[in-house]
Amino acid sequence: MVKAIPTAVLLVLLHFYLRFALFAPLRKVLKKREELTAGARKEAEAGMAAVERKIQEYDAKLRDARAEVYKEQEEIRRGWLASQAEQLGAARSQAEATVKQARFEIAQEAAAARTHLLETSSGLAEEIASSILGRRAQ
Repeated sequence: MVKAIPTAVLLVLLHFYLRFALFAPLRKVLKKREELTAGARKEAEAGMAAVERKIQEYDAKLRDARAEVYKEQEEIRRGWLASQAEQLGAARSQAEATVKQARFEIAQEAAAARTHLLETSSGLAEEIASSILGRRAQ
């Protein structure tokens, strides 16, 4: 057993030596690494939160821009419809005026034709009568 004491002392000394010389710096390095990793995670989370905010801002601006474009398109469409209705009204008025003028001209021509028929009807009636009577006489 006396022979085992130097070995035991050497093991205890080796234990403390390794503990201070190897494991203590290793623990410090691991602790520093953990702190850096945690810091990097916090920075990454903060960066992700900033990115999320930017994405939300971008989406909001994009929605606003789309709404503005749709509003402008709607205004253009309304203007186009108003212009089209105005042109349609003008064309309708012009067509009505043309129809009215044509009816007036037709009425004048009909009146002129009646007058002409009345003037020539008596002469034609005499020609027809003399023609029929003249043929019968033969």
